[in-house]
Order: sequence, then C-alpha cells, then structure tokens
Amino acid sequence: MAKSDSFFIRATQNIQDDNLFYEGEIDLGAYVDALGKSVLRIHNIAVAFTDEDGRSPDLKASATSSAQFQLTTQSNADIVLGTNKSVIAQGQINANRDVASAGVASAVSHDLDNLPQLWTNGYLVAVDSIYLGGAALDQWDQDVYVTVTMECTVETMSQASAMALALSQQ
Repeated sequence: MAKSDSFFIRATQNIQDDNLFYEGEIDLGAYVDALGKSVLRIHNIAVAFTDEDGRSPDLKASATSSAQFQLTTQSNADIVLGTNKSVIAQGQINANRDVASAGVASAVSHDLDNLPQLWTNGYLVAVDSIYLGGAALDQWDQDVYVTVTMECTVETMSQASAMALALSQQ
C-alpha cells in the first residue's frame, strides 16, 4: 500500500453536563474514497476533556462526576459497548472535588479505557464520515468538551478491499 506523510485531524464536541448523549460528524470526504481506492489510517488518538476555553472543567461543590466519549464509524443514539463494530476508540474520565465550593477537580482518573489510543498498525477507515460523541454527568459546573487529535495517513487499497472495508464499517 502506498502511504502519504502523516497529518492531523482535530475535532471537538460539546457533550454538555446533563447526562444526555451528544454527537458530531467528522467529514473524511477529502481523504477517503473507497471507489477511488483511498482509505484513512488512524495511527493514534490523543483526547482532552476541557471546558469551552480548553481549560479544566469545573465541578460542583463536593461532587464526583464522569465524562465519556466514543469515536465511531456510524452515528449512534447513545454510548455503545466497545464490541460494537462501529467503535474506533472510546474512553472515560472520572473526577472528584473534595472542596465545599465549585472549582477544578481535586483528582481525575481515566478508568474505563486507555487514553490516548495507540495501535501498532493503525486503524483503517473507509467511510466518508466518522462520529465523535459523548456524555457527561450533571455534577460538572459547566459544559464539558471532548477534543480528539488523530494522527493519520492516506493509503491506497484495491477497490474491492476498500469497498469491503467501507461496507463492514457502515
């Protein structure tokens, strides 16, 4: 397979702070064309959970909360299990504020999954769009934003292989 130099795709999704699921589309049409034999290889993904300014989101007084994301090849109505064929990556943070006033978390951990995502041979994508979604519990004192930065290359596959991959990801 022919490879391009690596480049970065960045996307941010507001996942609010109300226990509901929010999702946004990431257009890959400039990189992926299964009929034209062009596919995207995601080599790794870095993830950040922030407020709207890129800073640490505040928690309510003496609160514990979490926020999670998923990056998928199909649109979903809610968080799905990692065994779902559309899942590229997913993860979660858990935060605790042990102070009796709102502010930045006293402790943060990522227990559900490993952030960032690294693959030995990358993750091939042959669909025109992928979806960044997530949810945040209501103990945050402000909206939570999830940002992904993906290191990618574009590669060429046979048309049959590219189409088979695209169909398996829809």
